[in-house]
Amino acid sequence: METTTLQAKKYALVTGAASGMGRSYALRLAERGYALVVVDCQAERLEVVADEIRRQTKAEVKSLVQDLTADGAVEELFARTESQGLEVEVVVSNAGRLLFGGFASASAADLESLLSLHCSVTTHLCHRFGARMRERGRGYLLLMSSTTARMGLPSIALYAATKRYIDTLGSALHDEWANDGVAVTVVCPGAVDTPFYALDEKMRRWLLRLGVMLTPDEVVRRALRALFYKRKHLTPGWAAKLMVALCAICPSWVVRQIVKIGWVKRLLA
Repeated sequence: METTTLQAKKYALVTGAASGMGRSYALRLAERGYALVVVDCQAERLEVVADEIRRQTKAEVKSLVQDLTADGAVEELFARTESQGLEVEVVVSNAGRLLFGGFASASAADLESLLSLHCSVTTHLCHRFGARMRERGRGYLLLMSSTTARMGLPSIALYAATKRYIDTLGSALHDEWANDGVAVTVVCPGAVDTPFYALDEKMRRWLLRLGVMLTPDEVVRRALRALFYKRKHLTPGWAAKLMVALCAICPSWVVRQIVKIGWVKRLLA
């Protein structure tokens, strides 16, 4: 009887769940009735988030501490869900990192970590969990890209390139799997209110008030709505849409001047 009950549950798997948008994704999916598998390499923060979600929603939450950039990490993650009989209906590939600054000054380790987390991990999550979803004829994959995928700016060269890879992969899979019952949505947010940005509190409040920067929960609510409507792309917020459009038509010398503006420079610091 326990096995039947377990297999009847629908699970959502969220990577990078210990903070920011990952935490919001996990919470909002639990509110939608999903049991959760939350994954992060930060053990203490992950357990805090898991306990918080259990208290607020009464959802079942399985927390897995794992460095997804380690060799075979995604395969191990998939094997663990399979061995426990978990039907993972939703995968949110959210784990990522920022790498701002001059390309030449970045360490080889940082370059490898970014490439692995954004490109390799995302690819293997889609390959393993997406294949299982196709077998069942139902599933949802949400891939976190960025507006920078469409506007490779100075100081974020590799970050933008890896986000472009995610955008391209997700767009292709959306069309490839559309008739197989698997929805793939790529989310491309602009500036999101996280501690990564070197902004003072006054500037942060001003950007939020104008809508130039969005809160993690605003992005997540819009992203999940897009996912369950099976949209291919989402670029949330007027400012993000405007920046993508402007960068598409602006000559390079104009872009170089834009990134010298004080608050823009701080966002990219």
